[in-house]
Amino acid sequence: MTKYIFVTGGVVSSLGKGISASSIGKLLQARGLHVTMLKCDPYINVDPGTMNPFQHGEVYVTEDGAETDLDLGHYERFLNKEMHQSNNFTAGKVYETVIARERKGDFLGTTVQVIPHITDEIKNRFRAVSKGADVAIIEIGGTVGDIESLPFLEAARQMGMELGKDNVLYLHVTLIPYIKASEELKTKPTQHSVGKLREIGINPDVLVCRAERPISPEMKAKLSMFCSVPKESVIEAPDVDSIYEVPLVFHKQGLDEQIIMLLRLRTQSKDLESWTEVVRKLKNPKHELVIALAGKYTDYKDAYKSVNEALIHGGIANDSRVKIRFLDTTDPDIDKQLAGVHGILVPGGFGDRGIEGKIRVAQLARENKIPYFGLCLGLQIAIIEFARNVLKLSGAHSTEFDPKTRYPVIDLLPEQKTVKEMGATMRLGTYDCQVKKGSLANAAYGATMISERHRHRYEVNNKFRKLIEDAGLKATGIHVPKNLVEIVELEDHPWFLAVQFHPEFKSRPEKPHPLFVDFISAAVDRARLMESPRGAHSHA
Repeated sequence: MTKYIFVTGGVVSSLGKGISASSIGKLLQARGLHVTMLKCDPYINVDPGTMNPFQHGEVYVTEDGAETDLDLGHYERFLNKEMHQSNNFTAGKVYETVIARERKGDFLGTTVQVIPHITDEIKNRFRAVSKGADVAIIEIGGTVGDIESLPFLEAARQMGMELGKDNVLYLHVTLIPYIKASEELKTKPTQHSVGKLREIGINPDVLVCRAERPISPEMKAKLSMFCSVPKESVIEAPDVDSIYEVPLVFHKQGLDEQIIMLLRLRTQSKDLESWTEVVRKLKNPKHELVIALAGKYTDYKDAYKSVNEALIHGGIANDSRVKIRFLDTTDPDIDKQLAGVHGILVPGGFGDRGIEGKIRVAQLARENKIPYFGLCLGLQIAIIEFARNVLKLSGAHSTEFDPKTRYPVIDLLPEQKTVKEMGATMRLGTYDCQVKKGSLANAAYGATMISERHRHRYEVNNKFRKLIEDAGLKATGIHVPKNLVEIVELEDHPWFLAVQFHPEFKSRPEKPHPLFVDFISAAVDRARLMESPRGAHSHA
């Protein structure tokens, strides 16, 4: 029988429920348990695909093409396993399903209500995702007290009633704020948050307390008394240098032992050797690199969460600490921002803000032999820059940004031109790619056939392909069924590679993505060159 862990959050949002849930999943997985995870988002959007990254962070794409919450990225990275469409759903999706059933007459004239119809649909999804798992960790988005999350919390409460105490555990992630004026931590917000949970009918079994300062034994005793949680189940979650330290921090406090005891789980002895090695490499690297990230949403780091983490993973594989310098691509004097960088990455994105700055960045990378890695839009930027400055096709552009361009080197596929709905209508999910032998990509992957995840509408215009390739920007990866360019590489350059897909979604700390490993390796080579007496004056 599957055991359930429900993870809720209190006091404020963005406390790290996803990291906490992923860390618990890692600890249980390290004991030989089959763990699955689920994120419930209480907003009415059917999925996050049409939401602004400033509001929601990045949209994470699964193998089966679902546009999901970014926490699924944490789940995949920590557990080193794939999530699917069923591992994330929103209130909008639940209501859409129930209303569609009502329209078909499935409820036989019954008045359709939040309880039991909405909560039953939520529980059905809980059960569906947990089939075959020893433990299902279910993270409920939002903050306790939000009206939107009430149906999810009620469904979680009902699961406890139906399955019994030994099969359901409630873990509450909360904040212990530090008041500078009085120089003390305060437990009252957590007391109120737990009180809200109790009003709903949920008594938390474990408290995970985020705090800027260490929590004293006396304060843990106070939290235990006022929140009716055993002292050993009050877990401290301090700020750490890397999110990958969190499982080890939890393990040191015995959180995994508490969960195993409370759920009466039978497990193997723990095996955290590989994870401990990841953290060791993060803390004690041989090299330090600066990678410039030329994005659009650089004021909000969660917009590029998977890219940031994949760069860190590439650093782990190369014994390097990667410092990310976020570029302002609207700055007309962007050249100065690239001083001293060891590599440049242009990530995916939508909209024309900062596009000319990104094109300038690609030009500087090409001319100054700086390792360049383009992801999705980053490939299109490389094509546009090459067409303008090498082929001299003045005004060459993507029809996304200039529908009337004389040289549409990037354009929509015919089937995309008739699309009217915005949600879930892009080229999404996994597609195969044939990789050219002898290419950089071939050397990195060690294969000639790969599959990667996509999320885009626009493609390289094959009408210009021969012209571009003849001038030295080679297509080294092709999606053969539709003859679409997936990878391009620049001749006579230390490392210039761009892809139409999103390799960052498949990178893991224990299994870094080969293209990120190769990119960081090229950046290490550039760092050595820049540090040598001959190379000291040769960089941009």
